[in-house]
Amino acid sequence: MTMELRDAVTVVTGAGSGIGRAAAHAFARRGARVVVTDLDAERAKTVAAELAELGPDGARAVAAVCDVTSLDDLRAVRDLALERFGQVDLVMNNVGILAVGPVEEIPLEAWQRVIDVNLLSVVRSNLVFLPLLLEQGSGHVINTASTAGLLPYGHDRLPYTATKHAVVGLSQALALSLRPRGIGVSCLCPAGVATNIVEQITFYGEPAPPKGPRFPVLDAESVGELVADGVGEDRFLILTAPEAADELRELGADVDLYLSRLIKDSS
Repeated sequence: MTMELRDAVTVVTGAGSGIGRAAAHAFARRGARVVVTDLDAERAKTVAAELAELGPDGARAVAAVCDVTSLDDLRAVRDLALERFGQVDLVMNNVGILAVGPVEEIPLEAWQRVIDVNLLSVVRSNLVFLPLLLEQGSGHVINTASTAGLLPYGHDRLPYTATKHAVVGLSQALALSLRPRGIGVSCLCPAGVATNIVEQITFYGEPAPPKGPRFPVLDAESVGELVADGVGEDRFLILTAPEAADELRELGADVDLYLSRLIKDSS
């Protein structure tokens, strides 16, 4: 099921900046056609223009405004991809927001908003794009989760942590369902990445002290390359910090011992 990105039609949400922009660039450098979507129209247009400069055919990238909490917006993106390029081969679900603060101070409304954006956006995308991929019997889905969705250190951003754990579980189950039917599935779990994610954070109460491992911070461009390489190698789990795999093995070996260590190290 290894996907050849040359001439593939890729749809990337949250592609106006950060990891989404970097992945769009990495796909385009490998010859893919890219539908650049973002809530910010100007950012989407800017990235599409950047991609147009990478090759002689400027029509290989198109921008679209997309609110991932809207099925209608996602359907419009699908229709645009089909109108301009005739198909969809890869979908990268890459939008996320954070509510940060002590768990007792984060209101229900913040939880609902984070769930709607981080988790239900993937559900909506599946409803819109998977029928296309299944009909053609090929394609690839990438869901952006987080190392906070693999490990229990995100106690100060619990809505984000809970949704990213859900995205990991959803992606694993999707792989079991879709890979036998010719659709690749990857789950990107970035650790520290230098992006403008702070724009998507709402703070509540006093910040809590960090607990858990510290991972190196990568630039977004390096992460974009990891994503494109992961698709080419048909890898499920794409990590930006190899150290996270060691932490995951330790957690799996003894959950109680691992949690006890984190609590002790942070006290």
